[in-house]
Amino acid sequence: MSDAAERLAHIRATIARAEADGGRISGAVSLVAVSKTHDGVAIRPFLQVGQRVFGENRVQEAKGKWPELRHEFPGVELHLIGPLQSNKVRDALALFDVIETIDRPKLARAVADEIQRCGRQPRCLVQVNIGREGQKAGIDPDQTTALVDLCRQQFHLPISGLMCIPPAGLDPVPFFRQLAALAKELALAEISMGMSGDYLQAIACGATSVRVGSALFGPR
Repeated sequence: MSDAAERLAHIRATIARAEADGGRISGAVSLVAVSKTHDGVAIRPFLQVGQRVFGENRVQEAKGKWPELRHEFPGVELHLIGPLQSNKVRDALALFDVIETIDRPKLARAVADEIQRCGRQPRCLVQVNIGREGQKAGIDPDQTTALVDLCRQQFHLPISGLMCIPPAGLDPVPFFRQLAALAKELALAEISMGMSGDYLQAIACGATSVRVGSALFGPR
């Protein structure tokens, strides 16, 4: 097998074991291959062996590589996992199937307005600044319920889940548990948490998707 096939098979098998260990049904956790900073040459081998869900951080970078790749490989589901500026909303909705980084009312309104304009409706997640870190994007955990309610009731923007990035250097488990509890409280089915270094803990805490980059593509 190619390096890409071996890496992908290893990650998928590890996810499957973690699902079984946690009493989860097989296939409960989706693998989002984080392809940010990697070009089409690096991404194609993963597409060729069947991976179809990918995550990108920047709208402009994704615009430069994914239209051609999608033409070549149908069925791709593309997630925006980086911060979204209001002036990039139109481009983002034209390209992405899932936007994981709704984190403020102004952005939620802009996304809702663009959905009404273009008729294309990606799934939307609210990004929670689960560690309350000043340098990170995301809504404060204590304000998450209010934002989700605003999206649902005023903007008619259906929110399907929550996303977080726990603080680096700390045990991620308490933060993952907090996000899962918040999602349950809000009756949200999708929980996007866990990256290359902590996705097993995230699955144990209830993640429905994990965002894995370096373990697949290698160091950036």
